[in-house]
Amino acid sequence: MTTGAVDRIFTRLAERGSGSYGLSEVSQLEHALQSAMLAEAQGGNDALIMAALLHDIGHLVSDADEALADKGIDDRHEVAGARTLGLVFGPEVADPVRLHVAAKRYLCTVEPDYFDLLSADSVRSLELQGGAMAPAEQAAFEAEPGHRAAILLRRIDDAAKVPGMETPVLQDYRDMAERLAAQRQA
Repeated sequence: MTTGAVDRIFTRLAERGSGSYGLSEVSQLEHALQSAMLAEAQGGNDALIMAALLHDIGHLVSDADEALADKGIDDRHEVAGARTLGLVFGPEVADPVRLHVAAKRYLCTVEPDYFDLLSADSVRSLELQGGAMAPAEQAAFEAEPGHRAAILLRRIDDAAKVPGMETPVLQDYRDMAERLAAQRQA
């Protein structure tokens, strides 16, 4: 059972990931692979590495090819991605994915210089996603069990937009994905 679900996710990323990643000069797949490689280089566990690899899968689960942000619409990719990943990998992978947009909003609120580090795409989407957090939103975010992993993932996400960066290939993460999915099913 896990092989089929992992196949579908990896196939979706491989087939649909060649498109541009917003305004950056890397593709969705390049961004995913850079994110996973950075998570691994920072000593992340398998769940964080998989969350990094698949954190934007929510952009690819729909068959629509339109850039909703260009139309002023937040596609809520973090929710769609977490829903998909939660069924296969459980909360250790899904929660940081679900919270990585909130982590951007949180960091913009608690770290005054963080906003200046955001790419043009992230600045544009921040407004659609609600901007900086109100105090009650901050408290709710900090109460989330996966919020620390989401902050790590957010920082990785921000750094994984380097044109031409050498990375492992998607299949290099396949065994890890199968192992995590099998643990979820056990």
